[in-house]
Amino acid sequence: MRADLELISDWIAPNSRVLDLGCGNGDLLDHLAEHKNTTGYGLEIDADNINLCIERGIPVLEQDIDAGLENFDLQSFDVVVMAHALQQFRRPDLLLDEMLRIGKEAIITFPNFGHWRNRIHLGVKGHMPVSEFLPYNWYDTPNIHFCTFSDFRDLCQQKDLKVLRWAAVDGQLRNHWWTRMMPNLFSETAIFHVSR
Repeated sequence: MRADLELISDWIAPNSRVLDLGCGNGDLLDHLAEHKNTTGYGLEIDADNINLCIERGIPVLEQDIDAGLENFDLQSFDVVVMAHALQQFRRPDLLLDEMLRIGKEAIITFPNFGHWRNRIHLGVKGHMPVSEFLPYNWYDTPNIHFCTFSDFRDLCQQKDLKVLRWAAVDGQLRNHWWTRMMPNLFSETAIFHVSR
């Protein structure tokens, strides 16, 4: 399992009801069910990932998250998770509202476009950066809303959300003193745990 998913797992209480938006192959849900006795679902649009989830016995629904989450009732989950996908949606701000409508808490991870390597790459080479966490060219990327650690923190403040905890991690998803001191500059991935 990816290291960011392990960190997310640490933040989820045992016996929680979890909804994983863009659940991929179901690694997080599988881990949580086995180690924390959680229940819940994954939402996924990719057919190959849906098949992998089904093969593993992970409850998954095929759903276009951009089309809305009206099929879920108010506060029907303890935690709604979205790992490395927020930047792929038309209105991340409205999606965040929906996550906190259907869940008591939300955990969101995204690539921090404010990382120093991205800034230098763009400044020196004049081209959009390509990296392990942003492995696409500008013309074929599913990412439509790049943001920085500071952008997301500001959005949380504008929406009066409580940031329960956050982590700013490097490319190996380690949390260092320098990523905590200057997360907008040194974190490659931002992880936020929020509630109303």
